[in-house]
Order: sequence, then C-alpha cells, then structure tokens
Amino acid sequence: MAADQHKLECSILKTVLYSDLFDYPLTPDEITHYLIGVAGTIDQVCASLSAPVWLDGQLAYVDGYVMARGREALVKRRIDRTRSSDRLWRHARRFIRVLSILPFVRMIGVTGALAMDNSADGDDIDVMIVTVPDRVWLTRALAVLLVYVGKLCGDTLCPNYLVSENALALEHRNLFVAHEFMQMVPVYGLDVYTRMCGANNWIEAILPNARRPLRAEPEYQPGRIGRAFKRWAERWLAGAIGDRLEAWEMRRKLRKFQEKLGQPDGDAILDRDHVKGHFDDYGGPVMRLYAERLAQHVSGET
Repeated sequence: MAADQHKLECSILKTVLYSDLFDYPLTPDEITHYLIGVAGTIDQVCASLSAPVWLDGQLAYVDGYVMARGREALVKRRIDRTRSSDRLWRHARRFIRVLSILPFVRMIGVTGALAMDNSADGDDIDVMIVTVPDRVWLTRALAVLLVYVGKLCGDTLCPNYLVSENALALEHRNLFVAHEFMQMVPVYGLDVYTRMCGANNWIEAILPNARRPLRAEPEYQPGRIGRAFKRWAERWLAGAIGDRLEAWEMRRKLRKFQEKLGQPDGDAILDRDHVKGHFDDYGGPVMRLYAERLAQHVSGET
C-alpha cells in the first residue's frame, strides 16, 4: 500500500509540474484526468492531496486549484485566461462552421492553449484537420483563405497541422505529443477522431486516465446547404482537376518552406499525407525543461 501511495503521489507531482510549465494550475479532477503513468481515481487523488506523505510541502492549494509551491499567483492568471478563452471560443465556433463545409475535411479538432481554456486575448485559434487521402495541400489552401477572412475580423486562425486519413498515427511518442492530442477538443468528425484514438493507443501507457477529451463541445453538423456545397465541391475537385491542383500546391509550398526545414527543434512534416508546419516547435524545449524540473523535485522519489 505504501508503495502504491508513493507511486501515486509521484505521479501527482509530475502532473502538476508538467502543467506548471504552461503556467496552468490544476483542479483535482484535472490532475486525475492527466495523471502521468498511473491510473488513479479521483478519490485516491483527493486523499493523497489532503493527507500527503511524500508530497508534503511541495504543492500549494488555492481556491480549489493545485500548483507547485510558490506559484500561487497563477490562480488569478488562470481565471483571467478562462474568461479570454470563453470569448475566443465564440469566435472559433464561427470558423468551425465554415471549415466543416470545406471539401475533403473529415475532422476538426481545437488544439493548443484554447483547448485548455488557457488563451490570452489575441491568441491564435489552433486547429488540427484530417482530410481525405491526397487532398491535404488543397484543403490547406482553402483553409488559408479563411485565415485571411479571420484577420479582417481580428482573429488568427492557425490550420498548421493537417493529416490525411492515411496518417492517423502520430509521428512521435512522448508526453508532450500525448498531452497535446488528449487535450484536443474534437468539434467535427467524431467518427474519425475515434479512429485516430485507436491508431494512437500507445498514449494509454503515458496518460492512462485520459481516454476522452476533458472538455466536451457539441459536434458541429453542417446544415442542408452546407452539406450540399461540400458534396458539389468534392465532386468537382475529386478527379483530375483536383489531382493537378493538389500536386501544384504541394510543389509550390514545398519550395517556399524548404528554407525553414531543418531548424533547431523544428518538427515540420511536409509530404502527401502531412502538412505539419511546426518549423519552430516547442515540444523539444518543453520536454527538456520538464526533465530539469523533475530532476529538481522528484529525483530519488520515483
């Protein structure tokens, strides 16, 4: 029992420290959901937080939130960002309605800070899009048109991660990727999202409790006119015309992006099934900083 308690408390600390990298205190429910490496229950987590053994003195508790000791000021920041995120979600839903009727789009998920209600005013609306095979570049081009419309409205839509249904398995397997995927909020194409979860069941070993999105957004269903437009556009762009446009757009953008490839900490993938424009990805720096925090706080405790 003592060994299990030790393991759970170490997992709680790891989970809080990871979230602290994003200046984001957690509720006990959120800690339970994102527990790293351990499948604990909410009752077990609450019991460990209320009567800690190894955790004693390392965490602080303010207004129902848990954070690393000395980081109590993050509570006000989180409350402020929740309000900002609420406003940004209203804008995001408008974009989703349009994105969902673009030809070849099969899934849309809100990612990044907004998925965690951790956006500040003026932050980007990050989305991941799954397309039919052989249409990721053409779909991206159409989505970019919506980006320009968003800028006129004062919003920044970032469709910087598109994959085809042939590439549902994520490329890297680590805590950062697992967390980013499991905090994603699917808003269109739940059947494809379910298939994507199945293609990435390795995540269960890292985040065993996070088997569903913590935030629930209703799946958007296009109306009759939207569905009719989507069918018409897909018929028109499904054959040779679409093939030529896809190949042309891919060649054009690969030439433009070539100089950005190979940057330190870059994680871009550009091919017929991926348009992952993470040229200056922060996954690597986050994982290095997290390793440093673990060495400071849990060295010898695991």
